Amino acid sequence: MNFNEQNPSNTHLAVFAAEPVTFAGTIGLYTPARQAARKATAVLFVSPWGFEEMCTRKFFRILAEGFAEAGVANLRFDYAGTGDALDVTDHSRGMAVWLETAEQAASQLKSLSRCDSIILVSQGLGSAVALELAQRLGGVDGVALMAPAISGRLYLRELSVWSKMIDDGMGVPESQRETQGVSIAGLRMPEEIAAEVRKLNLMNLAKVEAANCLVLTRPNRSADEDFAAHIRELQPATREVVYRGYDELVFNPTIATMPAETGDALVEWVESISKPIAGASKLPQRPAPVPLATAEFREMPLRFGKANELYGILCEPTAPRRGATAIILTTAYDRTAGWGRTSVKMARELARDGIPSLRFDNANVADSPPTPGAPEQVLYFKGQNDEITAALDLLESCKLLPAVLVGRCSGGYLAFQASLSDKRSRGLVAANPYVLHWDGSLTVDASLRHVPRSLETYGLKLLQLETLRRLLRGDIDGPRAIKNFTTSVIRRAIRHSRPLLDFLPFRSPERNAILELFQSLKARKVDVSLIYTARDTGLEQFNDHFGKEGSHLKRYSNVRLSIIPEADHNLTQAHAQTFYLQEVRSVSLKVGTRQTAPKEERGRAVISRKYANSPTS
Repeated sequence: MNFNEQNPSNTHLAVFAAEPVTFAGTIGLYTPARQAARKATAVLFVSPWGFEEMCTRKFFRILAEGFAEAGVANLRFDYAGTGDALDVTDHSRGMAVWLETAEQAASQLKSLSRCDSIILVSQGLGSAVALELAQRLGGVDGVALMAPAISGRLYLRELSVWSKMIDDGMGVPESQRETQGVSIAGLRMPEEIAAEVRKLNLMNLAKVEAANCLVLTRPNRSADEDFAAHIRELQPATREVVYRGYDELVFNPTIATMPAETGDALVEWVESISKPIAGASKLPQRPAPVPLATAEFREMPLRFGKANELYGILCEPTAPRRGATAIILTTAYDRTAGWGRTSVKMARELARDGIPSLRFDNANVADSPPTPGAPEQVLYFKGQNDEITAALDLLESCKLLPAVLVGRCSGGYLAFQASLSDKRSRGLVAANPYVLHWDGSLTVDASLRHVPRSLETYGLKLLQLETLRRLLRGDIDGPRAIKNFTTSVIRRAIRHSRPLLDFLPFRSPERNAILELFQSLKARKVDVSLIYTARDTGLEQFNDHFGKEGSHLKRYSNVRLSIIPEADHNLTQAHAQTFYLQEVRSVSLKVGTRQTAPKEERGRAVISRKYANSPTS
């Protein structure tokens, strides 16, 4: 199987999403084998943790489709308390909490696929789980260890550096960084699990309970090569492959490149050790998921769209419903759980207030396969509006209209566009939209890699000694930084001259498009809540058209602007998430009850200082 066949510009191997299944308080995604090629072996994915898991989510989905095409059924799942799984209040048993979820997943996979032969495909911290799981299960046919976390202490140190790099990339000041415990990208590792991770040393393994092993070593990592040699001593049937494309995969899910060569090697290895079906065999089962339920909400994972090509989760309150249903859109290529699980938290908090929600992955994002014929880069692609239509169709069939569209960054842009095109969307909440109008002549990849920041952010950076050190070391692209700074200065100059420019008989196409967008939403009486963090680059562009802090918004009585101080673009900080949730709740209840807010509270900017003195600010 050629991994490059996954290019959605060609005919894709899968036009439908994986089949969801629920068990042990979590959600699994089962991809059945192509019947004509079906093997007697199935693959269980054992994921990494945290930011690495989010980066590899799409890669694992593509791998799952490749395995299925080769005749190997497979299952992906979330550990207890992670991703879309239910929360766990007691982590006192450490990694055993995750290991038990993996055991239950293996049992589910065997039941669904009717295969007794299992291969474990793991990455990062998941490799330690997979090796322990192999001992518990016994008779495992293979274990793939992709960029394994060999030393727990080294892994946690690297995680700390990784976390700082992410925060720096988002412009998070040192005072806003989460420095307590083990955390990265808004995800916090439970202390009990972190304590156990610190003790890990896979070089001390005495045996490997697997008939075959595959070790994917990262380029120029001698520790990975030493570990591969150690595994080969324990199990001679071990193959070592260089994990080409690892750094490009885990750097940032928004601009990640799928490691095609590595994917081909994995599919080839799995196919080579998979057992053929001998004689008559039982037919595989189809998953029959039941909702994950608590006293306050029930969540049903589902597929929808014309060909079940989209994957999402419908979260409904157990109490009587009130308000409009929130459609929580994905940001860039983040999985449906959201950055730092923000979408999961929001959905469940809304349900506690009686508000239902639907969160889902757009096509070619995380767990939803690409649309055949669509471009590889789907961000700001008009075809995504059709997916919002499919989501609204689903809610209509469930009698859960009207709806409010909720999104951050590219999701916020999509909320604007879809609210304009579908009247079933009665409100929208957009947080830090990078742009409000996308010029098709722009290159998305270049725009995402080289985003100009606000002048205030540049000012803070220039005052930091570390910035000067990085510049001297060559860690910062000097010419690009100068270009971005110049762009911000020009923007600020244009904004100050905007009142004079508006008297001229012409406007830029971008400005015309944005004003027409706002006018159309006003005519349709769509409730709009715009949220920006104080130094976000999107706010710079918004101010270009509507004045500082929305001073020219008075003509749009349906729009409310809020600015959150001391928070990053991704709303990682607790006070920013709380404010975001409050706005979604407010708009949902307002739309659902058809109430209108007092005129004096609408059409003006509101600078939120409520949480400015909180411990996180």
